[in-house]
Amino acid sequence: MKKLVVKTENCIGCGACVGIDSEHFTFNDEGFSIPVSNENLDSDKLQTAIDSCPVGIISVLKDDCNCEENCECKENCEKNA
Repeated sequence: MKKLVVKTENCIGCGACVGIDSEHFTFNDEGFSIPVSNENLDSDKLQTAIDSCPVGIISVLKDDCNCEENCECKENCEKNA
């Protein structure tokens, strides 16, 4: 299963992703974005939210990736999603 990942520790809290796609994103108690759903990961709204992130911290990891959010192979996983 594909997995939506937000590197929340690098989030600046601009809210673009939440504003564009509240199906997949919300704010945590500190005002930073977190993923809320791994459903419908091929939606146009999700891709727009990912592309709109000013700090580029949102990604979808591919189906067979068993990685954690900050793994070394994450870049490869993202390219193959």
